Amino acid sequence: MKIWSIRLALVVLWLGSWEVSATYWIDPFFYSKPSSVWQRLVDWFSSGTSQGSIWEQMSVTLQEAAAGFVLGALAGVVLGILLGRSHLLSDICAPFIKAANAVPRIVLAALFVLWFGLGMSSKIATAFVLVFFAVFFNAFQGAREVDRNLVNNARILGASRFQVLTTIVVPSATSWILASLHSAFGFALIGAVVGEFTGADRGLGLLIDRSRSTFDSAGIYAGMIVITVIALLAEWLITALEKRLLKWRPPAASAEAQI
Repeated sequence: MKIWSIRLALVVLWLGSWEVSATYWIDPFFYSKPSSVWQRLVDWFSSGTSQGSIWEQMSVTLQEAAAGFVLGALAGVVLGILLGRSHLLSDICAPFIKAANAVPRIVLAALFVLWFGLGMSSKIATAFVLVFFAVFFNAFQGAREVDRNLVNNARILGASRFQVLTTIVVPSATSWILASLHSAFGFALIGAVVGEFTGADRGLGLLIDRSRSTFDSAGIYAGMIVITVIALLAEWLITALEKRLLKWRPPAASAEAQI
């Protein structure tokens, strides 16, 4: 209760100072104010947006982000573990992966619009690229950090390469992979929104871009709040999944001390 009370007090202080500043000192045309943002959210959810139903815009962006997240995470996990366990493949692919990771994402988003059009495919591709590298490097490092003695003992006992991979490597890398997933969905949302900024006919990114072009600062903040709420809900689901998948691990010493 103490922590939540302090958090609530900080939020109230921040919003109150913003409201007062925008009323008496700064220009609300450029900075808007919480009451205007709240009214814009009420209008969107009750009357719809200039692009149609807010639920449709949310659904489109969420589908793009979810598809890019799932595909990027799967590809990142598979290739990360594969290259993490094969020094030859990792040495061969290292410069190509680093070069691909160095390409600015906004450039790729523009290319994807040219290649795949204004539909969902180009946004899924942008989200895929952002998620893939976030997950790949963690999965790669997790596969490299597996205890060598554990692997050697398993091979002495007759375990095949596949059995070592599925019973030792993957479980050992799970914590690394799940840690990357917490930020990966945020990257997926960023990819979807950036793709919609680059070119789209629906989505929250398009809604924010239209608000920007009409100097509707309240609409920009309202779109940011909707995206933030979606990201927080996804973070809650990923945390619940992580707790379920890692139930087999003993609690850390710090957690035991707190309990």
